[in-house]
Amino acid sequence: MQTADKDQKNEVEYHGYEEYQNRVKKLDEIRNLGIDPYPHAYQNTHTIKDVLSNYTEEDEIGSFDDGKEKRSDHVKVSGRMVLHRSMGKNVFASIQEDGERIQVLFNREVTKVVGLKEGDVTDHKFLEKKIDLGDIIGVEGHLFRTKKGEITVFASEVTLLTKSLLPLPDKHSGLVDKEARYRKRWLDMIANKEVIETFKMRSKITSLLRKFLEDAGFVGVETPILESLYGGAQAKPFTTHLNALKKDLFLRIATELPLKKLLVGGIPKVYQIGKIFRNEGIDATHNPEFTSVEFYASYWDYKDMMRFTESLYSFLAMELFGTTEIGERTCRAGNKHQIDVKAPWIRMTMKEAIKTYGDYDVDKMSDEEMTKELKEKSMISHDKLKKAVRGNLIAYMFEEFAESSLIQPHFIIDHPIETTPLCKLHRDESQAREGIVERFEAFMLGMEACNAYSELNDPLLQRKLLEDQQRHLEGGDEEASPLDEEFVESICQGMPPCAGNGIGIDRLVMLFTNETSIRDVLFFPMMR
Repeated sequence: MQTADKDQKNEVEYHGYEEYQNRVKKLDEIRNLGIDPYPHAYQNTHTIKDVLSNYTEEDEIGSFDDGKEKRSDHVKVSGRMVLHRSMGKNVFASIQEDGERIQVLFNREVTKVVGLKEGDVTDHKFLEKKIDLGDIIGVEGHLFRTKKGEITVFASEVTLLTKSLLPLPDKHSGLVDKEARYRKRWLDMIANKEVIETFKMRSKITSLLRKFLEDAGFVGVETPILESLYGGAQAKPFTTHLNALKKDLFLRIATELPLKKLLVGGIPKVYQIGKIFRNEGIDATHNPEFTSVEFYASYWDYKDMMRFTESLYSFLAMELFGTTEIGERTCRAGNKHQIDVKAPWIRMTMKEAIKTYGDYDVDKMSDEEMTKELKEKSMISHDKLKKAVRGNLIAYMFEEFAESSLIQPHFIIDHPIETTPLCKLHRDESQAREGIVERFEAFMLGMEACNAYSELNDPLLQRKLLEDQQRHLEGGDEEASPLDEEFVESICQGMPPCAGNGIGIDRLVMLFTNETSIRDVLFFPMMR
């Protein structure tokens, strides 16, 4: 009985598919014909994209006869076969690579299969019966243009490079199920060219981001993912165990604290692009594993950082689109807006934003009045509201009644100190007495885009605020941070006045690619 259960658990679903079984049978037949279905390499002369981009619609390429008689340009290309249709002596196929397709013609008289010996199976019959949609092939031949104007390779030789054992998604319905697309991203990319373009855009954005920072004098570094203590954000961490030291560790929730230690060490401008891990919910704008960039500049304050952030977004827009007007974008509510990231962005204090967009003047409201409004009009748990101090209530009022209205780029400045233990008190003494800190968050399309401060470098105040966080953690607040004595020690050594910023790369890509779900800009998002 145990053996049967074990066999049932190990059973692979697709092994029962008729198409899989048929292709495995073909694989044996191909090998018996003396052909290696998985050769080690193939030397192209061109990519498909090269061939298509080398010729304009007006360029003479050659006729069918030119291709057949090898009088036109010679190419060797490779790709996955995604279309196949027989027309008498000729078979027209399409091969695809890197999101680009080119047409190929197999001719009964001309086209040979590399490695196929003379015998019972002809080259034409092999191509017709042994090659399937999804197989990867190399094609050598000469170009011609069809009567409809399509660039085509007249194949003189075909090399089987990879025999696929599973079929492609149906060519008519395609891969439309979102869950399947996210779980099987490789199929999504084969079936939907725009997916590849999105991820190419992501790569370009990351490259441009590095260039902008490094041109401004920032030094790129790497810091540990595994930490003895976590900090730099308000988030519940993931835990793991290091066998070698018999020690529990945490996956980092931010790169802030180690980067600040490097400022102390004497690097005046530092940045890191890296993975962050937060044991939190999954929705359209959150994934437990995400990518961020954090950058810190000595002798700057949050005003300097605001100007730099505006410049960064403008630079990216100009490089990607040639204008700061990035086009029509969809907000979280599903409405479409024309977005322009040109500086200067709208600046509002958190309280001003609540009054402007939520029609609440929190300076005239008691804690009880704010709690009542939030209980009646938000989904925040009553237990969470019961524990909240005034600064937290103000932040909740902003999140619930103002945030979704921040469509064009906004800087929301001057937050309550309870929202972060790592930020300088406001330089205005009256604001400082009220517990306001020099923090800003950028918002676009009702979504947070970045989080920045004038960084706290007073070690005595820093210790007090982190001790408060430790007490909250011990009191059951899973998002509070523990006291990191090593970090406090480092700034006791003297950290220069500085400003820092953290930008979620995934949300940045969402903005510039007009995607409304974080899953569409992650190769492999977390699935339930």
